[in-house]
Formats: sequence, C-alpha cells, structure tokens
Amino acid sequence: MVFQRLPSPTTPAPEEAAATQTTAEDSEIKKVVWHADFADPRRFSAMLTSINNMVTTFQNDLVDYDVRIVFVSHGIRFLTDDKLVGTPFAEDAALAKRRTNLTDRLRSLQEVQEVKLELCDITRKAIGLPPEKLMPGVKSVLSGVVRITELQHQGFAYLKVE
Repeated sequence: MVFQRLPSPTTPAPEEAAATQTTAEDSEIKKVVWHADFADPRRFSAMLTSINNMVTTFQNDLVDYDVRIVFVSHGIRFLTDDKLVGTPFAEDAALAKRRTNLTDRLRSLQEVQEVKLELCDITRKAIGLPPEKLMPGVKSVLSGVVRITELQHQGFAYLKVE
C-alpha cells in the first residue's frame, strides 16, 4: 500500500525542519514476509493479530509497505474451506470452530490492508487440491521455501510466529 505525505500547513522553524526531515530509510517501502507452515488455529490467529498491528502502524505512520504471507505445508488449511479429508492437513475440531473468524480476518488483511497471500504449489499438488478451491487472490508459487528465500534476497524481513 502506498501513502503520500501531505505538506504541512505551516513552515517549521529551521531547527524543527532539520529534525523532521525524512531520511532515505524512512521513505523506503517496509517489506515483510510471514511464514505460515503450521496447523494450530490459535497460532494462526496470533499471526493475523500481529500482521494487523503491523500494517495498522505502517498506515498510521504513513509508511509504504509490502507485507506477504507465504503458506507452506499445514498452512494450506487456512486458504480453503475444503476440509482436506484424507490429507495430513485435514480439518480438526479446533479449526472447524474458528475457521469462519480466521477466514474473515485473513480476507480483511488481503482486501483492506493489501497483504499478499502466496501458497506453495508443491503442497497444493501433493494433496490434489484444485486451484479453484483456494480463496480468491491467492498466488501460487512453485516452492514456498524458495519464494521466502527470494523475498529475503529482495530485502524482505522474515517473521514467523512460534
């Protein structure tokens, strides 16, 4: 998401102007990749809360950002309403209870906060899940771990909720 600073209605004193000058570091896009490879809905909820807090802070500070979640392995559970029966990622009671809330929060991050969602296609193909069963807007990447590495080489900070 890109924000633009508007000029101040008053001209600051010279010492204030020096103190408020934007540095090159301040004006750079903040780039963060979150790694979601776990099955626990409570952990996923904590991650969504952290991401929401992060992007809200960036927005309040008028900071441009590019935040992505790369889903690998068990993380696929959070990108589909399919119960994934017969797979290692099958829905359990904990996920069934929280699925609607988690899906709504994830969609809000994606649609309102412009957080990008990327899924490891190796995982999807391994369980035979058709792409049309994924929530809209999920980008498939050949390998999730390779994608995370690529993003880190592009300057993305790596975060994972433990």
